[in-house]
Amino acid sequence: MTPSYVVTGGGRGIGRAVTDRLLAGGGTVVVVERDAAVLDALDGAGVVAVAGDAADEQVAARAAALAQERGPLRGWVNNAAVFRDASVHASPISEVRALIAANLDLAVVGCATAVRAFLAAGGPGAIVNVTSHQATRAVPGGLPYATAKAAVEGLTRSLAVEYGRRGIRVNAVAPGTVATERYLAFLDGLGEGEAAAVEQQLAVLHPLGRVAEPAEVAAVVAYLLSDDAAFVNGATVPVDGGRTVLGLDPEARE
Repeated sequence: MTPSYVVTGGGRGIGRAVTDRLLAGGGTVVVVERDAAVLDALDGAGVVAVAGDAADEQVAARAAALAQERGPLRGWVNNAAVFRDASVHASPISEVRALIAANLDLAVVGCATAVRAFLAAGGPGAIVNVTSHQATRAVPGGLPYATAKAAVEGLTRSLAVEYGRRGIRVNAVAPGTVATERYLAFLDGLGEGEAAAVEQQLAVLHPLGRVAEPAEVAAVVAYLLSDDAAFVNGATVPVDGGRTVLGLDPEARE
C-alpha cells in the first residue's frame, strides 16, 4: 500500500509545497487547514482535506484516522503557525503568553497525535516540525514566535530521544525567509522602491543572495520523511541559505 502523510497548514506556502512534493511521490496527503476556502483550492486524487484548527486534539485525531484509512501513516509534518508580533513592554502579558502557546500547541498536539498513531499501528514513522531561523536568531518584536519555535526544537530533540527505539524519528527544518504567498503579498503592499529595498536587504542577509522558494524547503522535509534519512533523528536542519551562520538581520536596531 502507498504511504499516507498528514501536513498541517498544508494548503498554502511551505505546507502546500510539502503537500505537492509528497503527492508527486505517490503518497496520500491529509491536509489540515483552518481556512476552508484554501482547502477548496487543493486538487489531486491523493489529497484528503480536513477543515479545522491543527491544535485541536479532535481535529488532529480525525486527520490521523483518515490517513490510516488510506494507507499506513508514515509521516506527519507540523507546518501550521501563527504569525503575529508582540513585545512584553507594549502588549498585554496575556497576549504574549497566548501567542507563544498558539504556536507551541500546534506542534505538541501534532507530535502527540502522530506518536500515538505510529505506536498503535506498530510501524515506523517520521515527524518533521517546521521551525524558523528565529529559534536561534531572534528579531525585535518577534518574541512570541521565536520563543515558541525554540521550544519546538527542544520538543523535537526530546521526542527523538524518547521514541527513537520505537522506530519513530523526529526532526525539524528551520527556514529563513521564504517566498510564500504571505511574503509576496507583503512586497505587493509596498511601493516599488521600498519593495526593491527589502529584497536587496534580504539578498544581503542570505549568503546565497536570495530568499528560498517553498519547494526548496519542501525537498528537505520530504528527505527527512524518507528512508534515505533513516539514521537522521533529533536534528534541526537549517534551510536558510546560510542566514543563521552569517548572523545579520536588517531589523536589528538600538
